[in-house]
Amino acid sequence: MTLPLALYGVATGLLEPLAPKILRARAREGKEDPARLGERLGRTRTPRPAGPLAWLHGVSVGEAISLLPLIDALRARRPGLNLLITSGTVASAQVLTQRLPPGVIHQFAPVDAPGAVRRFLDHWRPDLAVLVESELWPNLILGARRRGVRLALVSARITEASARGWGRLPASARTLLAAFDAVLPQDAATGARLAALGAAVGPRLNLKHVGDPLPCDDAELARLRAAAGGRKVVLAASTHPGEEAIIARAVREAAPGALLVVAPRHPERGEAVASELAAPRRSAHALPDAGPVYVADTLGELGLFFRLADVTVMGGSFVPGIGGHNPLEPARLGCAIVTGPDVFNAADLYAEMTAEGAAIQVADATGLAVAVRGLLDDPAAARRMGEAARVYATRQGRALETALAALEPLLPA
Repeated sequence: MTLPLALYGVATGLLEPLAPKILRARAREGKEDPARLGERLGRTRTPRPAGPLAWLHGVSVGEAISLLPLIDALRARRPGLNLLITSGTVASAQVLTQRLPPGVIHQFAPVDAPGAVRRFLDHWRPDLAVLVESELWPNLILGARRRGVRLALVSARITEASARGWGRLPASARTLLAAFDAVLPQDAATGARLAALGAAVGPRLNLKHVGDPLPCDDAELARLRAAAGGRKVVLAASTHPGEEAIIARAVREAAPGALLVVAPRHPERGEAVASELAAPRRSAHALPDAGPVYVADTLGELGLFFRLADVTVMGGSFVPGIGGHNPLEPARLGCAIVTGPDVFNAADLYAEMTAEGAAIQVADATGLAVAVRGLLDDPAAARRMGEAARVYATRQGRALETALAALEPLLPA
């Protein structure tokens, strides 16, 4: 072990006694589940099932959900394999509670402190650990490796800034990345950065490009359609502060009689968004009324609203610094998708989709109004775009076989 990694282990050990107090403070702010703080310290009342166990980890909602197709595939191929999925946020736990198959165990991930990690590994004794994106926690990774756990970093993502940071500690980066039996980067840029840091990089895989269509309650969809009263529906999905007003003005200009459904990226913003737009909120058990806006501030229901919408506007792209959001969830449902200019998080996806007529990218609110008006006025064109999006998303889903081929040799016999 390198000196920086050894010092990290000592420092986190010295600070670990403060973890319960910090976690309780976070729980008061709604950032932790107060009933499950023990899990963050490696303690659990859930027994480990007998037999081999694969542990999969995704820190937040997007990463955790991206694991669902992999979970389904592993269950189909290895029905005797126990599956544990960990995540790090309250929202991810709520979504996984709704969407995990029966028998799959969810726990909050332990904090990266020696005692918490030791208790977690002592209890669960995983045979395989699959970490998603950029979860490079030294105590957890090196502790698992010392116990003989096979490790895979899939859908790996590292920014240029993070790569520069690790580049200042090259021996530590090599030690950490060498712990992985398989490293599958999201894209070519990440692959090059990880290879430069010493990783043995395998084929590319982005789990967020894989997945089944989001689920939907058909009875609830019928209720919402009745409440919409025959109006055209525009969905603003995964919006951020500052975007709701921009999109609302554009939709009002494009189609004054349409219903705009706003689904904020962080549902806890729902009350503020509803106040700003003078709209009813789904979390308050309201249905759309005669007003022009409805706020969908619940978790796990985007599949419902993608199906309700005639046009879907992707948030995170009309204010700087967010970088857009993955359009493949609406694409799998054949939505007509419009995005704003700032999409650096999914630039390759949007470039390919716009080239194939599967999405429209606009430069500003004026362009958004034009695009929304055009799609609402020409439903046949909107359907063609939605079908092109569905075809594109289906093609991306084949990458799951890449992940399974890489993980198969790491699974217990």
